[in-house]
Amino acid sequence: MVRGCQGEVRGGVRRGLQAQGRDRDRHLHHPGRRGPRGCRAGAGPVGRGSFGPVVDTGGPADGSRELAAALLELEQVVRRLRRECPWDRQQDINSVVAHTLEETYELIDAAQGARAGEFTGEVGDILFHMFFLSLMAEELGWGDLAGIARGITEKLVRRHPHVFAGAQAADAAEVVDRWEDIKRGEDGREGIFHDVPGSLPSSLFAQRLQSRAAASGFDWDRAEPVFDKLDEEVGELREALVREDSARREKKRGPETAIYHEVGDVLFAVINLARKLEVDPELALRSAAGRFRARVEAAAALAEAEGEDFGSLPLDRQEEYYQRAKG
Repeated sequence: MVRGCQGEVRGGVRRGLQAQGRDRDRHLHHPGRRGPRGCRAGAGPVGRGSFGPVVDTGGPADGSRELAAALLELEQVVRRLRRECPWDRQQDINSVVAHTLEETYELIDAAQGARAGEFTGEVGDILFHMFFLSLMAEELGWGDLAGIARGITEKLVRRHPHVFAGAQAADAAEVVDRWEDIKRGEDGREGIFHDVPGSLPSSLFAQRLQSRAAASGFDWDRAEPVFDKLDEEVGELREALVREDSARREKKRGPETAIYHEVGDVLFAVINLARKLEVDPELALRSAAGRFRARVEAAAALAEAEGEDFGSLPLDRQEEYYQRAKG
């Protein structure tokens, strides 16, 4: 979603990104998928700030120049917007990151729907936000785009010795373990949960805490005990419901009730199970919610086609239409 005068100026840049994305769709790499087993590189050790071996010089020079020109053009457009657009001049980092979050959800929606044109457009929106936030960081004296790019490049090289320094990693799980080991050894890192921000959405916050605890060795080695833990938490929730009298159950649940805490424990256990099964709970829940929405809408359409008002039907009739929609 574009705002203010950004839409008109960014239109050409966004269309260019979409066209490039369509040409390169078959080359997209999904970071969540496991790569080839036993990946390693022939490159020698790479120190901080030494990027000679990192750059792949085997690709076409024209493509690299085209990419550099496109990114430079975007950077110039962002600077002009910041100078000349009243809306962009009003923004600060806090206001922009709120929009960045919204753009991220739009990107997720396009990715889950496998809508290539929308996906590349949303990636373009995120890219704009990264350039815009980098410019704001420059204005505040926090750094600039070049320094930010060098910083992330150095971090990626440092944390992937199996690619850039001749080390070995048998599979994706070993890559993650090595990543966590390197993070723990970096300067200024203290405590198991040092890098888990409290501002994360609750499901991601829980998942990050569980992952960090697992990195310290505090974790089950299999999924089966997590199923048992989930059963235990559901049982405790049932017991809490029994203890609550009917009058209290009719009132709004507050943080002081046992039910409130037990529901939280059940959700935490479900997220932990998803982590052990290597399923992203946020995406899985969004997918399930999307299926539910589509099926209810289809059930209502079936009822309407037969002269029924879905909302006025008793539950058993609604369930019949719902099951037909599922089939």
